[in-house]
Amino acid sequence: MAKIYVIGLGPGSIEDLTLGAINRIHNENKNFLRTENHPTIKYFKDNDILYKSFDYLYETKEEFQDVYETIVDSLVEEALKGENINYFVPGNPLVAERTVEILLEREEDIEIITGMSFIDPLIMSVKRDPINGLKIVDGTVFDFSMIDINTDMIITQVYNKRIISEIKLILSEIYGDEYNIFIVDSAGIKGQEKVNNTPIYSLDRFEDIGYLTSIYIPRIEKEKKNIFDFNDITNIMKRLRGEDGCQWDIKQTHSSLRKCIIEEAYEVVDAIDKGDIDSLMEELGDVLLQVIFHAEIAFDEGEFNIIDITTSLANKLIYRHPHIFLNEKVVNSEEVVYNWDRLKDLQRGFKTIGEKLDNISSLPSLMKGLKIQQVAAKVGFDWTDIKGALEKIEEEYNEVLEVIDSLEENWERQEEEIGDLFFSIVNLARFLKIDPEVAMNKSNNKFINRFKFMEKECLEQNVKLEDLTLEEMESLWSLAKKNKF
Repeated sequence: MAKIYVIGLGPGSIEDLTLGAINRIHNENKNFLRTENHPTIKYFKDNDILYKSFDYLYETKEEFQDVYETIVDSLVEEALKGENINYFVPGNPLVAERTVEILLEREEDIEIITGMSFIDPLIMSVKRDPINGLKIVDGTVFDFSMIDINTDMIITQVYNKRIISEIKLILSEIYGDEYNIFIVDSAGIKGQEKVNNTPIYSLDRFEDIGYLTSIYIPRIEKEKKNIFDFNDITNIMKRLRGEDGCQWDIKQTHSSLRKCIIEEAYEVVDAIDKGDIDSLMEELGDVLLQVIFHAEIAFDEGEFNIIDITTSLANKLIYRHPHIFLNEKVVNSEEVVYNWDRLKDLQRGFKTIGEKLDNISSLPSLMKGLKIQQVAAKVGFDWTDIKGALEKIEEEYNEVLEVIDSLEENWERQEEEIGDLFFSIVNLARFLKIDPEVAMNKSNNKFINRFKFMEKECLEQNVKLEDLTLEEMESLWSLAKKNKF
């Protein structure tokens, strides 16, 4: 196979063509262009240089990756004929050029003739120093996960209004409509360069959009900070636990925060049950705080760090979703759950059902009971129908009555029988596909709301609730029920 010379054409100005690029343009090799939508192609035409462009593939292929793979296949096929070829790309071949990446991945015989990238003239155009960080992303695949509010960003490949409109919607969600950014076309090309410093809401109103258009997003400066990301929170926690930090935060340990994470988790559940989205957002933040708090404590103690946590989580999600990441086929969601549980057991090294039962976490009792019964049911230790579950409740209820009627002051026996009754009721809930913890929480809230109604009625009647007879209280309770509390 002959050699493929990959030549960068620079950011757009003919003056920026390197001597190496000009020499390659004028040699006897066949010339191939990824695209002729670039100002330097005028140099080819002015000097009667023959070339073949791959622009037609952008019209015939549905996915960009297919375009790039086909270009590389065509170049390799041409090189296999035994003669060296030239392949010209905009900018620097090693910056935002997927076809060159593929050539390098395939380890083809290539030689790169560098060129100036579009980055240098773009930075000059917007007059920004990238010393604090610069992130470059592809606008055709841009999404929320690519945003870094603490770093300057360049979004390239924004050559039509559809792409820019989609980017605008994403940026507005994070930065807000009024945040000022730059939209730049033909950076560094004399007489053609256009630089617009504009709020995000007007991003898609510009007409001068093409293959040399880029968006430049300045990082949010500390003194103007009004939105924060994950890294900001970890940095805040570092300061709180630092040398001149908060004494309370510095003293905390994994054990001292144990009850906090339980409380925060319950408050998330409460917000969900109430359908209070604003509270849900806030409470999820409190749960996240607990994760970051424990990560910082662990880092200080040399145990683990936040990247260990995210890595462990990512590995777990990938391992337990082979139908997504390894293309294994599943029939339905039930099979997904089955595979998740099976892989979870393999990962934890469980060999018996007893080991699995022992490993059930210290959950609230109703949740733990449900989990135990679910594990047992999977190996067939279960009633054949709901009738068995109902009869078991009746049996346990009678045993509670029996221990009460015995007049024995056997507190342990009473506790045991009450526990068995609870366990059998949880089993009935499982048959009905009801989460007993959720059901109990709803009943708790129902009681609270009815009791508050009773207090309100007493207040309006200028009487004290505790002064009422039981019959009067029951009457108010019935009234609360009628009012759907």
